[in-house]
Amino acid sequence: MTGQKTENNALISNLISLLEKGNAHASLDDALKNIPFEILNQKPTGLPYSIWQLAEHIRISQSDILEFSRDPNYQSPKWPEGYWPSSPTVTTKEEWQNCINRIIHGRETFIDILNKSQEDLYRLFTYGDGHTLLRETLVLADHNSYHTGEIIVLRRLLNDWK
Repeated sequence: MTGQKTENNALISNLISLLEKGNAHASLDDALKNIPFEILNQKPTGLPYSIWQLAEHIRISQSDILEFSRDPNYQSPKWPEGYWPSSPTVTTKEEWQNCINRIIHGRETFIDILNKSQEDLYRLFTYGDGHTLLRETLVLADHNSYHTGEIIVLRRLLNDWK
């Protein structure tokens, strides 16, 4: 059992790193850091979304994955409209900071679940269709990574990336 526990700890550690860090690319935290409020609602020509919309989409989707992973009675929002902000614009700096804080808090809560999981990492949920905590972790990391790249491209197009 010790070998299994050690392997699980190594896997969990790597999954947490995947969620928190960029590893091979910039992290979500880096992508969201120090964005001038004035550009949050701007949509470069030809793109259907703003940085605000992407960040809020990340928050909503992450919350959905978190709640799905811990509550068998949870009902996901209606796709696709339930996964995007109800308002196309962020109107206050407080609203923007709240979005970022909720992304960070949601990720920390998910990581707490991972840290407590051990053998539960592979256990099929009693609901869903073949879902496990490992699968949901990978979906979360993949989803956030994809949209992190989009945020960075938007920042580049808006002349706000290093």
